[in-house]
Amino acid sequence: MAKPRRVLGLIVNPVAGLGGRVGLKGSDGAEIQRRARELGALPEALNRTAQALRPLERLKDRCVVVTYPREMGEDVARACGLEPVVVGSIEPGRTTAEDTRRAAQDLSRFPVDLILFAGGDGTARDVYTAIGGSVPVLGIPAGVKIQSAVYAIHPASAGELAALYLEGKATVLRDAEVLDLDEAAYRQGIVSPRLYGYLRIPFERGLVQNRKAPSPLSERGACESIAWAVIDRMQAGWLYIVGPGTTTQPVLANLGLPKTLIGVDVVCDRQLLAADANEARLLELIENRSAMIVITPIGGQGYLFGRGNQQLSPAVIRAVGKSNILVVSTVDKIHSLQGRPLLVDTGDLDLDRLLAGYIQVITGRGERIVYRVAGGDPPFPPVWGGDPR
Repeated sequence: MAKPRRVLGLIVNPVAGLGGRVGLKGSDGAEIQRRARELGALPEALNRTAQALRPLERLKDRCVVVTYPREMGEDVARACGLEPVVVGSIEPGRTTAEDTRRAAQDLSRFPVDLILFAGGDGTARDVYTAIGGSVPVLGIPAGVKIQSAVYAIHPASAGELAALYLEGKATVLRDAEVLDLDEAAYRQGIVSPRLYGYLRIPFERGLVQNRKAPSPLSERGACESIAWAVIDRMQAGWLYIVGPGTTTQPVLANLGLPKTLIGVDVVCDRQLLAADANEARLLELIENRSAMIVITPIGGQGYLFGRGNQQLSPAVIRAVGKSNILVVSTVDKIHSLQGRPLLVDTGDLDLDRLLAGYIQVITGRGERIVYRVAGGDPPFPPVWGGDPR
């Protein structure tokens, strides 16, 4: 007797991540989306959804995909060779958070075995508001701020875990936190995540990310030591692109310079060249210049690139070069990973694989450790060539 076909729901927030590379720290709201487009931002959610759908190709004849019209799932599903069942309606090019909530409700009533959704913390919050923990879900990371624990570590990991769950090979479900920030406060450097609730997700260690963990105040002395280790090695004429975080903040503070806590700043010869720089500004500054990126992993998650620092885009990273990436971290932050590798999710799979391997991490003045970076997901090429605008 043939096994019954499984049903996968798919929701795409097509504007998720729009504000990342242009330095807007989020994509919530029509005004921010308008500003992002004026700055040249392009949608990334559809390509990241395509990466997630590739591992599901092996279930093509055993799984029904149910989704919303056009850019909310239909287009990318068809581009990946799937024939989805399309429900609901949208106004193309003008999707809103209400569309996401309505899609989640419609799919949950279909019913579906699992809902796969692409977005960031705001999207997770909308899904939770609509259906709570009534249906298992899993997030495809596509947003700017992804502190919630409902997301896979990488789009391809989301597809792989979804496939394992639908095949009955991943059987553990766990409650995962839905966290979100006040974006207006976040842009002012105030980082205060709020817990909205829990969603049920399939769980496999190594495929699902942890929630972001704040740096404890006790690390202040270690961060000072790290800052002087960075300053000691600064060379005349070089640009130092300093990423966000409390671990990197003392680097500029000890130079007598202001640091954008959640932004990217550029220093040369102990002078501030650019504060809160976006991708375009960074590419302009580093053209034909020697540069180094100073970056710290996100506490509890271990991401170096791809979470909250999308200004450090693949183009910027390639222009600087892998050998000129300086990773700094307190020992406690590394220990909090419990042996899990550091992660990269730049949106460029070839670059992710290039960045993978073992690296030196500065943990203090004269102190180094060697730690592994994972980023070698299968090289699924982009299949989406459209723009939902």
